Amino acid sequence: MNHRSGFVNILGNPNVGKSTLMNALVGEKLSIITSKVQTTRHRIMGIVNGDDFQIVYSDTPGIIKPKYRLQEAMMNFVSVAMNDADIILYVTDIFEKPGSGNRHLEKIKASRVPVIIVINKIDLSNQADLEMISGLWKMEFPSASIVPVSAIKGFNTETLLREVIERLPEGQPYFPKGQITDRYERFFASEIIREKILLNYEKEVPYSVEIEIESFREEDNLLRIRALIHVMRDSQKGIIIGHKGQMLKKVGTQARIEMESFFRKKIFLELYVKVTKDWRDKPQELRKFGYR
Repeated sequence: MNHRSGFVNILGNPNVGKSTLMNALVGEKLSIITSKVQTTRHRIMGIVNGDDFQIVYSDTPGIIKPKYRLQEAMMNFVSVAMNDADIILYVTDIFEKPGSGNRHLEKIKASRVPVIIVINKIDLSNQADLEMISGLWKMEFPSASIVPVSAIKGFNTETLLREVIERLPEGQPYFPKGQITDRYERFFASEIIREKILLNYEKEVPYSVEIEIESFREEDNLLRIRALIHVMRDSQKGIIIGHKGQMLKKVGTQARIEMESFFRKKIFLELYVKVTKDWRDKPQELRKFGYR
C-alpha cells in the first residue's frame, strides 16, 4: 500500500476554535486555548501518524489586520501556511457567514489547494441553522467538502480525519513516526505560562506579555525552569506581580501544575518580571522571541 503524507494547515478567523480542533485531531494539548482573541501567536505543528499516512497539522494565528509588528509577524505565519499547504482546513463556526471582499478567502480560492471547510461549534446550533450555514459555504467554495464538527465535544472529527486522508498526496513521512510536534519543550513551557496570564489578567496586559525561558534544566525526575515575563511598561509589571506578589504566585502555581501533567515530571518553576519597553514593535526583540 502506498504511503500518504502532507501538510494540513488550519486557517480561520479568531475564536472559531482552530486550536481546540488541532488538539482534538492530534490527541494532545499542543496549542493553548482561551476565549481571548490572539491566543495563538505562533505556527504550531501537530503530527498524526498511521501505518500508511502521516498528517502534519499546523495551527496558525487567527486572521486579523495587523496594528503593530508582532501582529505583522503573526500574519506572516498565516501567509506561509497558505503557501506551503497540501490541504487547507478553513475553520469557521455556526455564527460566521462567508463575506465578500475577504482577501484571505480569495487567496485560498486562488491557491488551487484542496480545501475542507470545517464548521465548528455545531453543539451550539440546530439542524436548520447548520444546513443554512453549510449551504452558504458551499456556494462560496463549490468544490470543497463541508464538514460540521464540535471540536470541544470531539464530534465528527473521525469524519474529518477520513476526508483529510483521502486528499493527502502520496509520499514518505516528513518526520519520524513517533514524533508528535516540531516544537521543543521550552516552547511548551513558555506557552503554558502565557496561557495562565491570558486567563488571569484583563484588558491589554495579556497582549503586552511575552515569555522567555532563561533556563530549562533536567535533574533525574525534576525539571528546573526559570522564566522571564516581559511586559512593556512599569505599570504592567506591578499588575502582573500583584499585591505582595499574590498574582504572580497564582500564575506560577497554575503553570507548575499543568507543566507537571504535560511533562510528567516534578517542576521547580521560578518566575520573574522584566520591563522590555515596546517589545512588540522592535524587530530585534521579536526575533529573540521566535517571530520573523
